[in-house]
Amino acid sequence: MSNIYKNLITKLQGHKRIGVFSHLRPDGDCIGAQIAMSLWLKKNGIDCISFNEDPLPDNLNWLEIYHKVHQPENYNLNDFDAFLFVDGNALHRFGKNAEKAGVLEKPMYMIDHHPQPDDIFEASVSVVKASSSCELVYNIFKHHNPDQIDEGVAKALYTGLVTDTGSFQFQSVTHKTMRAAADLLERGNFRPDAVIGKVYSSRRLNELALLSKALDTIEIIEGCSIATMRVYQSMLDETGTTKEDTEGFVQYPLSLEDVHACVFFREDKDRIKISFRSNSDDIDVNLWARKFNGGGHKRASGALYIGSMEEAVSTVVTEGILQLKEN
Repeated sequence: MSNIYKNLITKLQGHKRIGVFSHLRPDGDCIGAQIAMSLWLKKNGIDCISFNEDPLPDNLNWLEIYHKVHQPENYNLNDFDAFLFVDGNALHRFGKNAEKAGVLEKPMYMIDHHPQPDDIFEASVSVVKASSSCELVYNIFKHHNPDQIDEGVAKALYTGLVTDTGSFQFQSVTHKTMRAAADLLERGNFRPDAVIGKVYSSRRLNELALLSKALDTIEIIEGCSIATMRVYQSMLDETGTTKEDTEGFVQYPLSLEDVHACVFFREDKDRIKISFRSNSDDIDVNLWARKFNGGGHKRASGALYIGSMEEAVSTVVTEGILQLKEN
């Protein structure tokens, strides 16, 4: 296992300027991994610029005091001699500018923990069983020089560990994850609330109003262990909220007794954004999401549906019931 880290480190050190991409609709893991990895590059004499096509959500933009994330369209991608992609393993997950970078015939590298990566990267750290991409970036620091983990690096990585594990609740958490978290707290010299307070305790009153409306839409599909939840554009308009304010909503239906999988549907212009979650080995939501050109992990995945909310719910739930019957 250590060879994959050493190989990537050696490859990255051979470049002078690297563009670092994180995936669309950024979350704590992709931004934490991106910022920490960008700081690693800078600490080791490699110039870098971090890119995301979407703005950072309000609960994560505080991390930019350590390293700024830019809009890629403001830069000439030909000015970079390599590209690094974090928390995603296919270029379309990073947006149209990342796909443009893919045709420049420059080396591309990847750090990710999702299954079935595209075979386009010169070197990668791809570990599906890892709790998060931030855990993998932590291992890069550990294999190279752990003393380079300072406050900014530690807080960025801890953000990803916390958010991508449901505050260390998910099955992906191991003793290695917890040791990494403890080491980050020690090296960064902070307490968990310094990060968790910013990530989870910054909701506005109108966000709670949106959550209340969303909770009213929860349905448990009769005869199976699947629950659904919906957010319509009209609900966002009525509460003065945005789609970013729905972060974490998918966990609420999953907390219901006897529910082993849930699907969260959100209107997004002419399409429906779908988030899948499972707490049972009987339901592989990665396979479920792939039926709709999505994907992710066995217990957490996403997809997009072109059509109405009613069509999306009916079609997606039917597919989930079929998977349950097959197991």
